[in-house]
Amino acid sequence: MFQVLSGRTVHAARLLAPRSAVLVEAVRGRKSRTDPVAKSKEGRIKTPPPVDPVEMVVLKERYTEYQLIMRALRLEFKEEVLRKKYEEETGSLAEERARQEAEEHRALMAWNDQENLRILKLRVLRVQTEKEEAERKLLESVLQREQEQQQLIEAKEKEILQLQEDVKNFITMENLDQRIDEALDNPKNYNFAIDKEGRVVKQTMLN
Repeated sequence: MFQVLSGRTVHAARLLAPRSAVLVEAVRGRKSRTDPVAKSKEGRIKTPPPVDPVEMVVLKERYTEYQLIMRALRLEFKEEVLRKKYEEETGSLAEERARQEAEEHRALMAWNDQENLRILKLRVLRVQTEKEEAERKLLESVLQREQEQQQLIEAKEKEILQLQEDVKNFITMENLDQRIDEALDNPKNYNFAIDKEGRVVKQTMLN
């Protein structure tokens, strides 16, 4: 009987669980505990039903046998659960789980290697792009400095040429008398007023 019942693992949890206490209803039907006794039941004395001693002995023996059977079933189911747990930890199931974990580890390592290779390629591409961008900016900076230097040289050359032209009009000891005669022959009147546009609006006459 034990061997037949031991295969029913569906009820193992129920049998292994501790038995709960008997629940008693707080209220019976619609009548509360504070209601008085019905008039039809006043004075009635409840007598318990008669008990057959032979039947009581039989029921007690059967109940004791039932408790022993249930205790044996609980112990057997508990032993089976513990045996399965032990086999999972140390037996063939543990070896299978270790094999699965090793395969999973190899798969994860392969994925990790592929991911590292992909990230390495992206890093190399990013470094190459940054290097090319830095070289381009450096070249642009050098060209800009050369252009600014060329513009500065051209500006200095223009200043030198302008100075060379201005030197021709300088007053020296050699052309002092000539410049005095030219100034007397061509007098200029600097006493005038101009508007916002630079036009002469008023000018005095030379005496």
